Amino acid sequence: MKRLPMTISIGLFVAAMAAPVFAADLSRPVYKTPVYSMPGYNWTGFYAGINGGYGFGSSNWAGAGSSSPKGALVGGTLGYNLQTGSLVWGLEGDLDYSWMKGSNVGTGVCAGLGCETRNTWFGTARGRIGYAGWDRWLPYFTGGAAFGDVKMTSGTAVSESKTRFGWTIGAGIEYAVMTNWTAKVEYLYADLGTSSCSIAACGVATDVSFKENLVRVGLNYRF
Repeated sequence: MKRLPMTISIGLFVAAMAAPVFAADLSRPVYKTPVYSMPGYNWTGFYAGINGGYGFGSSNWAGAGSSSPKGALVGGTLGYNLQTGSLVWGLEGDLDYSWMKGSNVGTGVCAGLGCETRNTWFGTARGRIGYAGWDRWLPYFTGGAAFGDVKMTSGTAVSESKTRFGWTIGAGIEYAVMTNWTAKVEYLYADLGTSSCSIAACGVATDVSFKENLVRVGLNYRF
């Protein structure tokens, strides 16, 4: 009977020694650091900014000659964006001061001193649709109305100005530099149609067309 307590004691001692070994075999809990993802950039809202660039185009004087007006433009921009998923829908308007002009010496009304076509201001009212799948990058297509003045000077040095309405189409890409600031570069093709230089200015009523290509950069502030 004396051996029974001793046997129990030895068993308890062996169990106590083996406990750390079994505990080491158990898998330890793994603690994972939570990963937080930053929310994507949201393009919804009103914005205003400035734009500037360079224009080059063509002007035809009803068979009497043609010129290639070119020059710088600078002005202001207003717009609004609405983002739905990865698509951004927008309305944008701008008004620029223009230094575009070009002259030629041709025949008829463009003989002598030649004819000059000048554009002193230019504006657009456009819709935009962009893809926001690349977070802060927004490539977009745009199109709508274009308007501006066409100043026509014939070979007699008499001038006449007409305000013309036409259309424009183009594409660009915009980048969110900071939360409220974005920068863009875009290309626009614009057609202001055909103006009529009157008999008083040209001696003979003459149709004058004006088309232009614009490459502009812009900086906008989102409210």
